[in-house]
Amino acid sequence: MAEIKSTNVIQSLQAGCDLLDLISSSGKPLKYNEIYELSKMTKSNLHKYLHTLTLVGLLYRDKSNGQYSLGSKLVEYGMKAVNQENVVERVMPFLKEINQTCKNTVLLTSWSPNGPIVTRLINAQEGLNIGAQLGTVLPSMSAAGKVFSAFMDDHLLKEWKAKELERMDQDQQAHFEQEMQFVRAKGIAFASEPLVPSISSIAFPIFNFEVKLLGVVVVVGFSNTIAGKLDDMMSQYLLMMRNEISEAFGYSFKRKLK
Repeated sequence: MAEIKSTNVIQSLQAGCDLLDLISSSGKPLKYNEIYELSKMTKSNLHKYLHTLTLVGLLYRDKSNGQYSLGSKLVEYGMKAVNQENVVERVMPFLKEINQTCKNTVLLTSWSPNGPIVTRLINAQEGLNIGAQLGTVLPSMSAAGKVFSAFMDDHLLKEWKAKELERMDQDQQAHFEQEMQFVRAKGIAFASEPLVPSISSIAFPIFNFEVKLLGVVVVVGFSNTIAGKLDDMMSQYLLMMRNEISEAFGYSFKRKLK
């Protein structure tokens, strides 16, 4: 490992990080002698670094063979870092692209105790009444509501879904369940005029690597400009964007949606 001469760097900390990088990039657990040869550290220093990094959980030493690999604490840090990522900041460039391509209003919706809520909105036409604005809570039969109903964790969804179903008759409830099956199978939802006459929507989920639903993207506009079928060009484009956005958070839609 190269020597660090900057006066603004804690050299021992940097050396420890270099050791973690070395072991991580090896692609396999390493024995002490292998790390010694690759690191170019003195044996006395290397022993101290390995012992300390193992003690705090950044490295793991297999007692049966003496090999070192990344520790559980690094996995914990990594998962926390991903979960704390600013979803809105990372998704905004995609929303702008969708807005420019589809020529319709684009929403980012998040989950709240009262149901799906609009957290970002990019208008396509000033003055167009889409039935929603920032802070609007959307119903279950909206495109966003259908996606959240299909993929949101049951313990978060239970009370809201029960209230929504109370407002439906038996036929509506049966139709709603059919919609859920479609959304789970295809990963996209359509809603014809759920809030305002002549205004329809189409929505898709954003997942992370843990298959956790981070949010739902919605395209809203006049019904004659919004796709209503899976094989429409707009639907196919949005499925492509769905894949691309979720891949940015570590999820691949090549896995079968459950």
